[in-house]
Amino acid sequence: MAHLTPLQSLVAAGTKLWLDSIDPTEVATNRAWGATGATSNPIIVSDLLKTGRFNDDLVQMIRDGQSDEDLAWNMTDKLVRRAQEVFLPVWEETRGDDGYVSFELDPLLEDASCELSVAERSARYIELGKHWSAGHRNRMIKVPATPAGLGALEELSAHGVTLNVTLIFHEDQYRAARDAIWRGAQRRRSLDGVKSVYSIFVSRLDVYTEKKVPELSPAAQGQVGIVNAKRIWKLNQDFWADKGLRLRQEMIFASTGVKPPQRAKGVPSWAYVAAFAGSDIETNPPETNREVQESGQTFTRQVDKLPPPEVLAEIDAKVDMKKLEKTLMEEGLAKFADPQKALLKQIAHQRAQLEPVAAS
Repeated sequence: MAHLTPLQSLVAAGTKLWLDSIDPTEVATNRAWGATGATSNPIIVSDLLKTGRFNDDLVQMIRDGQSDEDLAWNMTDKLVRRAQEVFLPVWEETRGDDGYVSFELDPLLEDASCELSVAERSARYIELGKHWSAGHRNRMIKVPATPAGLGALEELSAHGVTLNVTLIFHEDQYRAARDAIWRGAQRRRSLDGVKSVYSIFVSRLDVYTEKKVPELSPAAQGQVGIVNAKRIWKLNQDFWADKGLRLRQEMIFASTGVKPPQRAKGVPSWAYVAAFAGSDIETNPPETNREVQESGQTFTRQVDKLPPPEVLAEIDAKVDMKKLEKTLMEEGLAKFADPQKALLKQIAHQRAQLEPVAAS
């Protein structure tokens, strides 16, 4: 039997490997390594535009008279479409169970300056979700697990939209999202195409506990994000087990890159990748996948293995998960909205440079 590369061993263990990028070069590389899907966000789009590789597209859009906001969304749409083309054969082979690319709805709906009510924001998410999903087979619509985002999920699900619920830190958010999507799914004529994923953030929890819960023992410190995600994974497994759906409703283990403070303590770059091996989806940044591929590691199923009972008891006693969720959600919303502002700023900068070309 041929020797498996580290990423091949991860996939062989039962993990769907997705790429946290829609860079065409990275998509091609990671597809060859075994990736079967991708996710996008405004940071990724902004970083791609900065390279100048897509200036021809921008020039054409400027000539068409598009505003900065139109440019941002139409470039995002174009880049996501290109990635969808790469992964469409996977979608076809799995009959809709894999091969997706996520498209994030307007993060500025969660900005502190947004004057819309929660209900109005939910209505806007519904409108945008229907618009950006129309005509796409392997596009997931990414909606945050905020009050406004959660308020949009039932209607989007009922409409047949394939959903990726993001910014999940706590099981309460997961339950609210899952229940809304299931209510919407039951309003469809058929359950055959129901597909949803739930993006649970991991490394941010461990960065939080290092700062805010330093009294955790060495055995427990660095395990909170993993334990939280594995517990929610089990809730998800149990909930969908008796629903009789053709497609899997899965967790996405996100925020799997090991942060610099953790690396300084010697945590290997593949620590989270290893912890969740064996089920559902891991969406990793290109550099994480590169480091994993170079690691020489062989990955085996770990997703259903928890630390010893005394470590779990310590985490439950010392970590206030509701407080953690509140803090990380506040930080997460700033990180959620600010990149969209940065993308618009980047486009304005490039417009100024490219307008003479567009006018010629």
